[in-house]
Amino acid sequence: METLNKKRRVYGEHLTPIQVFKEFILPEIKDKLYDYIWIDLFAGKGNLILPILELIPKNERVEFFREHIFLSDIQEELVKQAIQNAVNYGIPKEIAKQNIVQRDTIKDYPKFLLNLELPIYHITNPPYLYIGYIVKHKETQKYLQYFKGNNEGYQDLYQLGLINDLYHGIKKMVYIIPSNFLFGFSVSNKIRDDFLKYYIIRKAIIFEKEIFEYTGTNVVICFFERKKEPKHEIFSFEGIKINKKIQKKIYTLNPKNHYRAGSDFEEFVNEYQTNKYLKIKYYLTIEEVGKNKGEFEIEVIDANAFNGKEYERIKIYVNKELYNKIESNILFVRTVDTGSLNGRAGLYKIKDVFGVNGILVTKARYRTHPIQIFIEPQLSVEEQTLLMSYFNLILEYFREKTDSEFMTTYKYSNSEYTRKYLGLSQVKKIVQTFPWLKLTEEERMYFKDLIKNKDVVALISFVKKKNEKRRFTEIE
Repeated sequence: METLNKKRRVYGEHLTPIQVFKEFILPEIKDKLYDYIWIDLFAGKGNLILPILELIPKNERVEFFREHIFLSDIQEELVKQAIQNAVNYGIPKEIAKQNIVQRDTIKDYPKFLLNLELPIYHITNPPYLYIGYIVKHKETQKYLQYFKGNNEGYQDLYQLGLINDLYHGIKKMVYIIPSNFLFGFSVSNKIRDDFLKYYIIRKAIIFEKEIFEYTGTNVVICFFERKKEPKHEIFSFEGIKINKKIQKKIYTLNPKNHYRAGSDFEEFVNEYQTNKYLKIKYYLTIEEVGKNKGEFEIEVIDANAFNGKEYERIKIYVNKELYNKIESNILFVRTVDTGSLNGRAGLYKIKDVFGVNGILVTKARYRTHPIQIFIEPQLSVEEQTLLMSYFNLILEYFREKTDSEFMTTYKYSNSEYTRKYLGLSQVKKIVQTFPWLKLTEEERMYFKDLIKNKDVVALISFVKKKNEKRRFTEIE
């Protein structure tokens, strides 16, 4: 099993269950089977194309296969299995071997397919292998050659599959790819900017549940169609999201946001940052404690020592300056949903949750641990409590509005909702919209009332108005 898992990582291989094809892709294409050549350039066992043969009368299957189906994969073993699967559908082995071949299609695109009479329809689940992983592992460094020349700047093997089809003028494709293609930031900006200049997404099926046997990677099935002429433009498509329920939603992609889906949150935190914002730093580290030893005792939890139920509590002895810093910063950020409704990502008081005054990192820093935050300029306890309430109201508002799409799915579970991870850069951006430092006393009273009454719509409107004034002033 360990060898198989290593092999999967080397090839970025996540084989698609036949049922996924039959349930979500076949209904979209079943009336067009004779109109196209059906190819999969990362075919695995052929699960995304060969089931088409079930809809072809047995006496026509061999001829249909010969004229309409072409598969390839880099792994010899998988090619042999795909050939056998074709045989199981009634295709003679010698004919199957002609149209199912071993080939590295990222390096060597099968251009002969472009010269056949019928147009190509590419249905595939390409390899997923992030360049950051490729660089760090000797067995995958051979793939670095793929990311040179015209492919420089792309971040994943699946992106090279997309761009290869773009280069070769393919007009219709169905790709099963990581959902970071739609929702990711820097990892996906370039591929979206380049690819969606040429293609629209006609439809997408977004999975927030496990569909592959050996990975928790979130995936989306995208139905791509090539535009008549390349141009950057706003376009919309219907998305079907599947988790604990099935939801339909219209997504609008805008080139000014790198065509990123679910960008409401980013637009708010980027456009309405106050010009007098709070600065925050993360983590109380053992190194900082070591440099500030003293006689003042303070109790903390060790973020690196969790026994499955609770964190270990320890006492540290520091000088007065660090003691005051720890004592006066009462908040921590929970970046990962626990799964319960009262344990969602957000800001919380350290004392209320852990019964201590600080959170110490004794070993490595992990973004998924509880993280103490340090705020400048200094805020009173009342002001920090207000910030906490503001932060959580804004966060929950956008989670509700976007179905948490600006956050990263953390782990599949049986919890009441899909567990998400909130990035530290996102935490900082929400804090930077908190307009407290620039408000008059009268405005502060109104602001506090909005938060107390949880009137989040009026609260966001107030924040926007305050920061719109800033932008107009700067323009003038």
